[in-house]
Amino acid sequence: MMITRILFFAVLIGLASCSNPKGEGTASTKQPDAVTDRIEPEGMIVMPQTEPDTLKGSPQSFAQSKIGNASLVINYYSPATRGRVIWGGLVPYDNVWVTGAHKATSIEFDKSIQIGETVVPAGKYALFTIPGKAQWTVILNKNWNQHLADDYSQAEDVVRLAVVPEVEEVPQERLRYVIEADGDKAGEIVLYWEKLEVSLPFEIVN
Repeated sequence: MMITRILFFAVLIGLASCSNPKGEGTASTKQPDAVTDRIEPEGMIVMPQTEPDTLKGSPQSFAQSKIGNASLVINYYSPATRGRVIWGGLVPYDNVWVTGAHKATSIEFDKSIQIGETVVPAGKYALFTIPGKAQWTVILNKNWNQHLADDYSQAEDVVRLAVVPEVEEVPQERLRYVIEADGDKAGEIVLYWEKLEVSLPFEIVN
């Protein structure tokens, strides 16, 4: 009788193991959470700075902001003035500039934005400029992953907008980007370096 009971329970255990061959519990039937793309900043945040620092070269830096339901990130390399002539010197006038150092400055946003009359779909772009003595051209270009402006092609421009820089009384030693909100649907991408401020206004489309 005892042997019969042992055999009976052995059969039950065998059937249970067959119905769940990997030993997985009920949690295994739960669907995984949806994977969403995340905009990741890299490096350091450059702060307002009037004096030279001890950092070497042009460190990797970023600026980020949340405006309404839109996330925006700028990744760039931040050079310092170090007593050099910047405009018309280190940065020539009337040439496409990477607007940073080492590689193309990139801007990424997860909602479409409007710059001037152009709606730019959510995505990642290179941010170039053409500095001039009285006026700059700000450019968003499809090829965000390139060394300096070596592979720049105007055919890949998504938008170009002429802006007038402002002269600041207080100098900025190390190139700095800021993304400033103007309510929940608009903002400005602002560049500070040496004694210039260059602003690119935009609106959130969706």
